[in-house]
Amino acid sequence: MLRVERSLWSRGIGHVAGIDEAGRGPLAGPVVAAAVIMPRGFYLPGVDDSKRLTAAVRCSLAGRIRDTALAVGVGVVDHETIDRVNILNATFEAMHLAVENLSIQPDFLLIDGNRYREGRGTRGEATPFATIVRGDASCFSIAAASIIAKVTRDRMMEEFDAIYPLYGFLRHKGYATPQHRAAILRHGLCAIHRRSFTRRLIAELFDDRPVDICDREAG
Repeated sequence: MLRVERSLWSRGIGHVAGIDEAGRGPLAGPVVAAAVIMPRGFYLPGVDDSKRLTAAVRCSLAGRIRDTALAVGVGVVDHETIDRVNILNATFEAMHLAVENLSIQPDFLLIDGNRYREGRGTRGEATPFATIVRGDASCFSIAAASIIAKVTRDRMMEEFDAIYPLYGFLRHKGYATPQHRAAILRHGLCAIHRRSFTRRLIAELFDDRPVDICDREAG
């Protein structure tokens, strides 16, 4: 899990930030990215792709990551921005915000996936980066970021569940589960649904059956 970081450290690159996101696929809520700089040579057993971990293990590891990391940054982009700029651009924006919110300027970025739009660091210059497909399962820094992003977004969706209790956000976190799709058909869309996602999905999954797409008020 530290193979990539060790290669960078051996070249004199000190602060390596892993970056990952949570929430690209859901029908509702924000996309959240995290950037994590861990101490050189440090390894925390159990850190893995957040999707492979139970909620309890993720929460425990998130606390330990925050306690030991040199810096943790989080970027949140809401559903309205996702609808306006599309999910890919919103994900890049969340990643840039996460890097900007680090208390330490990173020297190199390791990003989960195969695409990234270069941003500018706090000193004004672009930060070198590499993308790693399935990096959350093979790179320690990215895996740590995936845990922070997932735990942060899950907590946000749990708060939304209290505001919009008809949709079951506590259980599915906004993903397109049968329960969530049925709730949309029954109650229409609430304020945090992504219109660019839900209109198309409803048409595809429910054969253009009419559905109320007016905003459902909180409560």
